[in-house]
Amino acid sequence: MEKRRARKLVKEKVDVDNIDDSWRWLVHKGIGAAFLCIAVFALLIRVATSFHSYSGAGNPPKFGDYEAQRHWMEITLNLPAREWYRNSTSNDLSYWGLDYPPLTAYQSFFHGLFLRKFYPESVSLFTSRGHESYLGKLLMRWTVLSSDFLIFFPAILWFVLVHYGGRSSSSNSDIAWHIAMLLLSPCVILIDHGHFQYNCISLGLTVAAVAAVLSQKDLVACVLFSLALNHKQMSAYFAPAFFSHLLGKCFRRRYPVLEVAKLGLMVLGTFAVVWWPYLHSTDALFRVLSRLAPFERGIYEDYVANFWCTTSILIKWKRLFTTQSLKLLSLAATILTCLPSMVQQVLAPSNKGFLYGLLNCSLSFYMFSFQVHEKSILLPLLPASLLAMEFPRPFWLLTHYAMFSMFPLLCRDKLVLPYVALYALFMLIYHAPCGRRDDGKTHRFASLTSLPILVTFVYLFSLILHLIYLTIRPPERYPYLFEAVIMLLCFSHFVVFAFYTNAKQWRLLSKFTSTEKEKKMI
Repeated sequence: MEKRRARKLVKEKVDVDNIDDSWRWLVHKGIGAAFLCIAVFALLIRVATSFHSYSGAGNPPKFGDYEAQRHWMEITLNLPAREWYRNSTSNDLSYWGLDYPPLTAYQSFFHGLFLRKFYPESVSLFTSRGHESYLGKLLMRWTVLSSDFLIFFPAILWFVLVHYGGRSSSSNSDIAWHIAMLLLSPCVILIDHGHFQYNCISLGLTVAAVAAVLSQKDLVACVLFSLALNHKQMSAYFAPAFFSHLLGKCFRRRYPVLEVAKLGLMVLGTFAVVWWPYLHSTDALFRVLSRLAPFERGIYEDYVANFWCTTSILIKWKRLFTTQSLKLLSLAATILTCLPSMVQQVLAPSNKGFLYGLLNCSLSFYMFSFQVHEKSILLPLLPASLLAMEFPRPFWLLTHYAMFSMFPLLCRDKLVLPYVALYALFMLIYHAPCGRRDDGKTHRFASLTSLPILVTFVYLFSLILHLIYLTIRPPERYPYLFEAVIMLLCFSHFVVFAFYTNAKQWRLLSKFTSTEKEKKMI
């Protein structure tokens, strides 16, 4: 019996060695070579996705997000900066008026210059509305691809170099797997290169800010995160984590007040530079601010898998409460659910705790804040991807349900084929048999037989529900029945995942306390 076991162990070792040999060509030269190979492949996948449809394609009069981005280029190119957020005969705010901070407007201006250089008709004032020529679409897709390559990719490389620098416990194959998970995230690719947005810019700036924090460049981190906030206001999902972590670090320095003041000055200085065209009057400033907070749209839109939309099946929030009351309720719920994570980082700031804080705070914002979109799941998914090596199986399930929560939106955009293809690619890379093992005991490979029965059942049901959504028409009395079921499934998973990651973050406090005690004894 013992001989059989010994033979089995030897056979398994040989199999693992053979697997490592097949990956050696990718990783034997280190992180740089692995990143380059994966980055080229990730770019090709993005190009392939961009050949498919996009938001509002051929759907007048307002089309969709593609037309919104093109229209902002038209407006910023042809009007002075003071007119970008003002309703006028030249800028009808009811037709995709700018509703993002000034850095998005500047980005639209520079991308508009690129389009005007090669195809002026695509961004001409008034006459370009609804422009959907082949060349115009090609140029628009190129602007997203170049933004990804110039901002998101370098930020991921910086994070990987900082995160794994000096770590002897991480193998090259583990690092290569993690890079693939970051650069080939199906949700980001589908939204930016399918649906059509520029999340890669704000997410890239956030990742760069995270890398700066991990490398102890706190002032640089403040500038980078302030830029992320000024590109998309949804980056505020990460603000409590940055605030609490940096504050906790300041409290442990010799002159905490001076350290806080330095960080504050960097933030204020960055905001002042970005907002400079609108600081000449309070009217201009508040005009822009009013565009960034669309409270008139209500606490939720469509069927987003957050608390307010899911519970609206039983509690009709919009009927029972005024918008002002809902604003206060959502604010209180968001702050209360962020507090545990923030307190942990103020008491015991650490790099790993900071990453967990980013994840937990962004999940709180996604589930409880005002006016959340389906696409907002990209924000908590980012720090989850940064922590993918810490909990591979939960990360896999989170990615699955994040994609599923956006499935109805992507179906409307006619992106089912790239959805299926990218999910299959994600699963293939995720199950690459060369990476880290969960908790050092079981392989990352998340076979259904190794999962709890309930989790397996819900997962299989979610796969079947994809087919039901595509092939079966819902009852006339409940036209959005399938969307509601998808929303309920995804929200349930997000809640369980939030409890899990908050618990993991608070476990770090006991480790920090024991380390501090050891230092004092020394």
